[in-house]
Amino acid sequence: MWIGSPLRGAFRLLTFLSVTLVLVPIYFLILALRIGPIIRWMPVAYHRLVCIILGIKVRVHGQRSDVIPTLYVCNHVSYLDIFVLGGLIPVSFVAKAEVATWPFFSTLAKAQRSIFIERSSGKTSRSRDEMMSRLNTGDNLMLFPEGTSSDGTRVLPFRSALFSVAQLRRDEKPITVQSVAIAYTRLDGIPLGRYWRPLFAWFGDLYLVPHLWQMVCLGESEVVVTFFPPVDIDKLGDRKKLCEYCFRQVSGAVQAANSGRYELLPPPKKAA
Repeated sequence: MWIGSPLRGAFRLLTFLSVTLVLVPIYFLILALRIGPIIRWMPVAYHRLVCIILGIKVRVHGQRSDVIPTLYVCNHVSYLDIFVLGGLIPVSFVAKAEVATWPFFSTLAKAQRSIFIERSSGKTSRSRDEMMSRLNTGDNLMLFPEGTSSDGTRVLPFRSALFSVAQLRRDEKPITVQSVAIAYTRLDGIPLGRYWRPLFAWFGDLYLVPHLWQMVCLGESEVVVTFFPPVDIDKLGDRKKLCEYCFRQVSGAVQAANSGRYELLPPPKKAA
């Protein structure tokens, strides 16, 4: 069943494309000139602007890690995750290799300095080495350890092999790891149930273009992002225990947010 306004959708898409076509070339120039602070914060400003254009209100619980670098681990629901999370954290994303071949979106991913990982066993070590190199140079990374996107109702099992980068040490100290949960909870103030959540979740065999068009035609939406206290591999013992610990936190937060039980989440972020 179709819902939403095509007029709203057209306005949002045109505004998004106009802003992107202006800012992305400027950002690539800044990358070439290596202007450090702007490289880190311009993507954050861009993603926040995109969320405003798309009518996405972000509700934050907990506090983002202030340690640089931090390895963030989050569940994955939609292509919208990039805009929402990118508007909160100066971070580069770890994406599957197929994203590098997608028209338009691959350009945005490269502008974000994303790392593209191969799933084949013979190439995983190279991907891990690149992630370790980026962390070692002080770049925050966002990892989606499910390996794919879900329907937003539940969190898929995390792959512990992807947590091997948490074994890296900088200045004899382990890398800081922070669990993050994202949940799409409301549309025009009305809680989303299992039936309506695929309006935002992009998973399985859903086609990108029809899904994107339907999404931009919708009204105002709310996303709940939860940050848990940072940990490191030394506190948990090994990467498998770290993986299980992060999974329990993220899975519980998604269930709490979807059911509106915000009292089970860390306190909301205080206004600056």
